[in-house]
Amino acid sequence: MKRICAIGMILCILTGMLCGCGSSSLSEEEENTIVIWHDKEDAVIKVLEEQLKNTDSGIKVTFEKKSDLTESLKMVGNDPKAAPDMYLFAHDKIGVYAEMGILAPITDIIPKEELEPYMDNTIEAATYKGEIYQLPLYYETLLFMYNRLYMSDEEVPETTEELYAYMKENTKGGHYGFVEQHSTPYYAAGWINGYGGYILNQEGKPGLNQEKTVEALEYHKKFVELMPGETEYATVNTLFNEGMAHSTIAGPWLIPTVKESGMDVGVAPMPVIEASGTPISPYMGVQGIQVLKNAAETKPKAIEEVLRAWMDADVQVKLAKASGCAPANETCYELEEISSDEVVMAMKETAENAVPMPNVPEMDVMWTVAGTLLTDVNMSGKDVQESADKAQQEAENLIKSMQ
Repeated sequence: MKRICAIGMILCILTGMLCGCGSSSLSEEEENTIVIWHDKEDAVIKVLEEQLKNTDSGIKVTFEKKSDLTESLKMVGNDPKAAPDMYLFAHDKIGVYAEMGILAPITDIIPKEELEPYMDNTIEAATYKGEIYQLPLYYETLLFMYNRLYMSDEEVPETTEELYAYMKENTKGGHYGFVEQHSTPYYAAGWINGYGGYILNQEGKPGLNQEKTVEALEYHKKFVELMPGETEYATVNTLFNEGMAHSTIAGPWLIPTVKESGMDVGVAPMPVIEASGTPISPYMGVQGIQVLKNAAETKPKAIEEVLRAWMDADVQVKLAKASGCAPANETCYELEEISSDEVVMAMKETAENAVPMPNVPEMDVMWTVAGTLLTDVNMSGKDVQESADKAQQEAENLIKSMQ
């Protein structure tokens, strides 16, 4: 009997120890201190900081800028001594961190119905395997831009065939009718998506040799032939900025630079690909807040305070002005200061057909494989189908090795 009692006492002690390990041992000050990693420009962080000051919540938030945020987060995981509580970044790495088990769904903190004002495609981008892991703040897409010195508003092509006709007419004497980073997957994806193909679907399956992807690559080649052989980021932007290219597809981040040079730059909807009836459909990147699981469990009240402060539509308006990108909250577009912004509204129109960048882990291996395929097809003149089959096999092998 004494032996049974002794065993019972030991079990009680062990149970108490285990329960103690599972509970939060943070002080009140620690519970109200939030560390956020980010890679954003100062203007964006300033908006977020100002909003937190206005809430008078008593939460102390520290922003830490990380140039290698994605790799750093992989290294620290959920380590409470080294990991942040939240991070501000694009949605495309959500799948990687969700599979690592270090993220908490946003809906653990904010009820799903409160996310209804957000644009459907921003919530789609934030969702991985049925769970919403990001509170969207703003998004960005590529834009069709033109120099009004050469291309008038009336000449802006509504279809890709009209664009091709303009290129044939105006690509001469060192000038180009249109330039883009045609052999960079992020840019070429717009043509592939618009044609009905895909680089990688949301299930993590590559589609490099799918019929529509191959047709898109074949069709795009005639446009590539009227562009310079060198199409790196700096080259394309310089050609457009210096007036040697009449139009381009680029991100909103280019607009301040070209305006500073004195260009009267126009922004228009993407041309429609006549074979599919769908506009060029670039990837869409959604920037927002993700919460680490450890912080959601140990600092839930502070995390909720921060998230709710940034759900204010006014914050997203200010962020749009600071970042040049578009608010994720649909109600912002009812405001004149947003609805009158040519760039933001062009981005919203483009976003209606844009494809959220795949957030599955398999996307990590696709950039290099797709880049090689584009180089083979556009710059080395190799057979499209053969190159696509080869790239598809390589992608499948690399994805299999991840499992």
